[in-house]
Amino acid sequence: MTALLRHLRGILVFSGFAINTIFWFVPIVFLGIIKLVVPITSFRRWITRILMGLGENWISVNSAILQTAGSIDWQSRGMENLNKDNWYLVMVNHQTWVDILVLQHVFNRRIPFLKFFIKRQLVWFPLLGIAWWALDMPFMKRYSKSYLAKNPHMKGKDFETTRRACEKFQHTPTSVINFVEGTRFSVEKQFKRKSAYKHLLPPRAGGFAIAISSMGELFGAILDVTMVYPKGAAQFWDMCCGGHVPVIIHVRERPVDDWLLAGDYEEDREFRRRVHRWLGEIWQEKDELIQQILNDSRVQ
Repeated sequence: MTALLRHLRGILVFSGFAINTIFWFVPIVFLGIIKLVVPITSFRRWITRILMGLGENWISVNSAILQTAGSIDWQSRGMENLNKDNWYLVMVNHQTWVDILVLQHVFNRRIPFLKFFIKRQLVWFPLLGIAWWALDMPFMKRYSKSYLAKNPHMKGKDFETTRRACEKFQHTPTSVINFVEGTRFSVEKQFKRKSAYKHLLPPRAGGFAIAISSMGELFGAILDVTMVYPKGAAQFWDMCCGGHVPVIIHVRERPVDDWLLAGDYEEDREFRRRVHRWLGEIWQEKDELIQQILNDSRVQ
């Protein structure tokens, strides 16, 4: 009976997410289409601000649903000086797709609306894909090494496409988020990639480099975000069913150093190496921080 009630609760909470998504989907897509067909720059910027407000409302309701679903313990640190009128590049470790819900919750209305790099094929994802398009999420199309070997003229096209997608953020404060590991952490991936870190996968610099090359001069700071689940990576269904989910979010502001803006990641091999070394040092600090947080949580 207890298991049945938990799953019933999960169904109700999931239904709440679905209803909330459909409710906001309609005005978001409607305004997105209007922005597409009306070629007046000032009007489009005005519509963009309205769309960001609708997106924040969508997130606020999702957060309220999550908070009433069960015992979710959000702990955020280092967020005192954040500014909603600034531009931020947010780089985060990635453990579960619940990370997105957590990040949206803790950053909502504290910094500009979060924009995620999304694989282009996900534009066809039911409802959400079109909503992401309307909210100006930057869609990426990455080509494999084998494809580029057969089509060398396409080299750099993926960077250029994503760079153009980011240009629209120049006139409205924006937060671009990048999961630098490129995928969710798992022990299997850790072994396959021969990771030197205990709690992380090796960082991948491609998405970070695109954001810096496209918007680097706009970013007021880089937000280095470390996410830790002391009881293990949270599962969405467990959260819906009322499971206790502690999560700690540690935020460190880093400056956008001049050397990051001056290099050419695609053509300058030495600059690429420097970016990789820099990210590697940050990831080493992040790995040690995760271990420290886990040790502290065990003591408590």
